[in-house]
Amino acid sequence: MAASLDDDFEFNNQDYYSLLNVRKEATLEELKASYRRLCMLYHPDKHRDPELKGQAEQLFNQVHQAYEVLSDAHSRAIYDIFGKKGLEVEGWEVVERKRTPAEIREEYERLQREREERRLQQRTNPKGTISVGVDATDLFDRYDEDFEEMPGGGFPHIEINKMHISQSIEAPLTNSDTAVLSGSLSTHNGNGGGNINMTVRRVTSAKGWGELEFGAGDILGPLLGLKVFRNITPRCFLTAQCGLQFSPRGLRPSCSLMTARHLDQNTMGYLQWRWGPNSAMTTSLVRDTKSSHFTLALQLGVPHSYLMMSYQYKFQDEDQTKVKGSVKTGWFGTVVEYGAERKISRHSVLSATVSIGVPQGVTLKIKLARASQTYLFPVHLTDQLLPSAVFYATVGPLLLYMAIHRLVIIPYTQAQKEQELELQRKSSATDIAKKKQEAESAVSTRTHMQTHILVCLGLIILNAWYGKFVSDTSQKQEKAKVIDVTVPLQCLVKDSKLILTESSKAGLPGFYDPCVGEEKSLKLLYQFRGVMHQVISADIESLRIPKQSHRIESES
Repeated sequence: MAASLDDDFEFNNQDYYSLLNVRKEATLEELKASYRRLCMLYHPDKHRDPELKGQAEQLFNQVHQAYEVLSDAHSRAIYDIFGKKGLEVEGWEVVERKRTPAEIREEYERLQREREERRLQQRTNPKGTISVGVDATDLFDRYDEDFEEMPGGGFPHIEINKMHISQSIEAPLTNSDTAVLSGSLSTHNGNGGGNINMTVRRVTSAKGWGELEFGAGDILGPLLGLKVFRNITPRCFLTAQCGLQFSPRGLRPSCSLMTARHLDQNTMGYLQWRWGPNSAMTTSLVRDTKSSHFTLALQLGVPHSYLMMSYQYKFQDEDQTKVKGSVKTGWFGTVVEYGAERKISRHSVLSATVSIGVPQGVTLKIKLARASQTYLFPVHLTDQLLPSAVFYATVGPLLLYMAIHRLVIIPYTQAQKEQELELQRKSSATDIAKKKQEAESAVSTRTHMQTHILVCLGLIILNAWYGKFVSDTSQKQEKAKVIDVTVPLQCLVKDSKLILTESSKAGLPGFYDPCVGEEKSLKLLYQFRGVMHQVISADIESLRIPKQSHRIESES
């Protein structure tokens, strides 16, 4: 699969583990042994020719840099996550040297997530939600008497009866202060209103922050609010919020407190108290793992009290598919919901949920999340529990998605991947040429050793090729995607053995990637104790020779 192009995409085919020819789990002793051997091969003092001496010095410095990074536990932990660029990520200075590699990995994963979120928000700002409510009850609850008197009554009447639009823009003022401007407009059956809010948030310390909110609307009047967040312990935090609503009926104060605690690594417990127009006490338990998400909540309040339970199963596939179901019962009745969610592109997630309730009826909810924008389409199908409405609400979106996915999404994503791969090849053409030159330099510095290697008893590398192998019926230009790596592999032979680790061979000294984004293999023809052997190995597959199974049977 082609790699996705990002804004800061950097082609870098060199891998420190491949350069030293060690496995990723290599011990410090293994690193030292490989480093010493490569230093002996590339030491500049072994060459009198000025050109070869310069090439050897460059390779010697690369080996030394790789060893410096991998021999230090802290820098190695960073490199394992982000590669060479990870060592330059902002935030390195805040990581204490006394931390363990596991703690460094966790800290850098957090920094990287925050960095990606900031970049995504900058590209898709402002954030917002658009909701369009559709009344399609005439599809199932039709009154024939009324339709006989109306012109064109043979067609169901479907209308948009409500809409809601909200947008927000977040602007950092200083390193600790952020301003958020948000507004919303809503309408329902011809009646509507809107409001605008201004929020200023200040991070007071590593343990807490506070924000002040000012709002105004054409229905409820001005709003003044204050919200405070505080970490009480490493496993517990508290959120407090209070507000004053200046409505036409007078001053309406409100207050809420919420505390949460980590019960274990994957489980959170919440307790919330609200006082005001909708006073309530809510307690909930949330368990989130790699494969599932479970929520259990109980609310006692005025006017609504309910018990809710939901479960979500996460498939471990490329599209991040999820199926979910929930049950909610209280004074208002009972609602059962089930649905599915799936990632349809790099930044887009599509979900569909069927809601069946008494006395709410049947509703189909379609949601599309695109980066920081959310689009909601609740379609009310019937006020009654009709089996036909439930069936079409379940089967209809599924069949429609399968058709669109096969006819539109798959061809579009394939064309996009091919375009990205072509752009990647063009953008990396200069880097490939540089890697090719470095590989040729590595071969040149080793050529003087080749005669000694070939006369040694034991293992002899006769021919070696690396790249994409094609059949005889393929086009000639495709055959150029294979490079000769005989000399580089001859110099890696030690004690009549050649061991290559589980990493891309393009990172080995004397190698480069002749076909970016395509599958590659390594083909070897070697002789061991006078017997011919041959093997073809995948790019990232480990290889150990000589091996009896590689032996070529002599023709009779």
